[in-house]
Amino acid sequence: MLRIASKRILSNNGSASRALFSTVAQASSSGPPSVMDSIVKLNFVDPSGARRSVPGYIGKTIYDTCEMHGIDLGPASVGGAVEAIRSDTWTEPLYGEGPSTGYDHVLIVGNGVETATPMNHKEAAALGDYWDDDEIFPESRLATQVLITKEMDGMTVYVPDRIVDDIP
Repeated sequence: MLRIASKRILSNNGSASRALFSTVAQASSSGPPSVMDSIVKLNFVDPSGARRSVPGYIGKTIYDTCEMHGIDLGPASVGGAVEAIRSDTWTEPLYGEGPSTGYDHVLIVGNGVETATPMNHKEAAALGDYWDDDEIFPESRLATQVLITKEMDGMTVYVPDRIVDDIP
């Protein structure tokens, strides 16, 4: 944000005048909220090694971000959440069916990976059903199951080769 201000200065002959100057204001926590407070940068690396940096909204999934920016991950693993971690001692069962497919496999590394919700048994099963053991890594996740957090700013998301999903 560019802020223009004026300042009263005294000249050598004692007369007062005003000088205009500009400053770059830093975002303050006491100011009004901005949409930029809800956006992080995610770096995507496709199977050919091409890199792309795109903005992602906090609270949306990695899959939603890919869809907004034309990054093809295949069909979404839609399904209600199985559980929600509410505190260190309480995990609420939500009785959702969880992910239904494993097409949207990605590998997440870097900033904020530890803030992603832990992989549940349904997500692990979907990955295991659709991908070979040598294609699944500790960083493997389904893009529909990872919600973006503020700490993920600058995180790298590797997109592996797609599974063939267009066979009639």
